[in-house]
Amino acid sequence: MTRKLLTGNSAAAWGARLAGVDYIPAFPITPQTEIIEDLAGWIDRGEMDARMVTLESEHSMITAAGSAASSGVRAFTATSSQGLLYGMEMVYTVAGWRTPFVMVNVSRGLASPITLESDHNDIMAARDSGFLQIHCATCQEIADAILIAYRLAEHPDVRMPAIVNLDGFYLSFTREPVDLAKTSEASAFVGEYDPENLQFKGNSPLSQAMAVLGGGPYSYFRYEAHLAVQKALSVYDEIIDEFEDRFGRRYDMIDSYQMEDAEYVIVMLGSFSTKARDAVDSLRAAGWKAGLLRPRLFRPFPRQQIRQLLLGRRAVAVIDQNISMGMGGVLHSEFATALYGANDAPLLASYIGGLGGRDISQQEFFAIADELRQADERGEAPSPRLLYTEHELTEMRKLQAIAQAEHAEINQN
Repeated sequence: MTRKLLTGNSAAAWGARLAGVDYIPAFPITPQTEIIEDLAGWIDRGEMDARMVTLESEHSMITAAGSAASSGVRAFTATSSQGLLYGMEMVYTVAGWRTPFVMVNVSRGLASPITLESDHNDIMAARDSGFLQIHCATCQEIADAILIAYRLAEHPDVRMPAIVNLDGFYLSFTREPVDLAKTSEASAFVGEYDPENLQFKGNSPLSQAMAVLGGGPYSYFRYEAHLAVQKALSVYDEIIDEFEDRFGRRYDMIDSYQMEDAEYVIVMLGSFSTKARDAVDSLRAAGWKAGLLRPRLFRPFPRQQIRQLLLGRRAVAVIDQNISMGMGGVLHSEFATALYGANDAPLLASYIGGLGGRDISQQEFFAIADELRQADERGEAPSPRLLYTEHELTEMRKLQAIAQAEHAEINQN
């Protein structure tokens, strides 16, 4: 095992290299481009036996990855933000093909307005596609999650594509120590890709699909895909047991921290959860029984495991780094569904934070904990709200006033 200081992007590239990928269809987009640059450099220098092809769009890139996987090739690709949305038609299509490959998404906020910083609306747009989703909080997790994702996607009971998600800039360009397995050890864990009945070949022109299906057959095939994604829950547990035996690191589908006696719980996805972990330590030092839950596996959604971890707690704050317009936080609604109907379910509070990479301060975590305590005393969950300070609001109003004055001056002239 070798320890290297890697960015999140480089960790993703190493994960693909160690997984022994054969084919990398690619299209550059910030902040993902470093991944394919690293892979291209290794291939060019003869350090990696794979073929990379730069295509004209993410739509073509995802099509190529799914097509390669359907012909028995282990494929890998990566995208971000607007790129993921550009290829969204094929995200749904290749999932319907049941072709197992891994795609990294480096989360970045969506236009408009345009931002280069991170939030999770891009990855949430793929929530219902059929792609498995693993969300990472550290560079070590990224490298390891790609190995796990190939095992999960290629499992004969699953056979679905997978997305490994990491936060743009906050994680993609942050360097952390990463322990990399030897190539032989990683190869032994991931194994050979067995395409089984996927036998599409140029010299054997047999179609494996139908262009159009009626409602009955269509319903059957869609639900079969749903059941395959659900099957990934039990398969994931088997895989991480083996991963821990081989490499000494364990990645439960839900990362729980200080949850043994926690009464007030913070729920988050991604790298910002490391800020919440620090806040939990500070709250504990101040006498609060605080804890943190972070789902690693978001699709399939570990509903039963969440219920077991949260029932009997006093109050839970779900902090969404996304916003579903007209509804609120996506993660909050998923947790509400998981807890629905339970007699001892905790109060569930919703917060929107970190949009466009906006920081979440320790003071805001402390304020959330205090709001949870007050809500518990009242027996009523607080109203959903955006994490935003009075100072930020004042500055925004100043900018609005300046813009209005400039607009009025233009109209006068």
